[in-house]
Amino acid sequence: MQITLDNPAGAPQPLSPYYSQVARVEHADGSALLFLSGQIAEGETLAEQSEGVFQAVAALLEAHGASFADVIGVRTFLTDISRLAEYGAVRQRYLTGTPPTSLTVEVPRLFRPGAQIEVEVVAAVPGRL
Repeated sequence: MQITLDNPAGAPQPLSPYYSQVARVEHADGSALLFLSGQIAEGETLAEQSEGVFQAVAALLEAHGASFADVIGVRTFLTDISRLAEYGAVRQRYLTGTPPTSLTVEVPRLFRPGAQIEVEVVAAVPGRL
C-alpha cells in the first residue's frame, strides 16, 4: 500500500498550505481509494456554490483517473439544512448512478465567510487490468 498526498495541477489548489486536496491510497493491484478534502466554491446562491463544488470535485477526481461513478461516500456540511432540496438538485446531476453513502449535517458556519456548503468525497478507483 502506498499513500500519496497531492494537489494536482489543473485542479483547485488548497486555500492554505496546511492541507492537501487529495490523499490517494494505492493498493498492490493498482486500485486506489481517494479521499478529497472538503470543497467550497464562490457564488451568491447555494445552487451556484454547489455547482462550483461539484466542478472542483470533478477536476480532482479526473486528475486521479476517476469520475463520479467511482464515488462511494459524500459528506455535506450546510449552513441552512432547510435548503437541502436546492443542494440535492445540483448533486443529482453529478451523482447519477447508484447513490453513494452520505452524511449531511447543518453547521452554524464554515471557515470562509459566505460559504454555505462544503462537500468531502471518497472514491474507489478500480485497478488496471
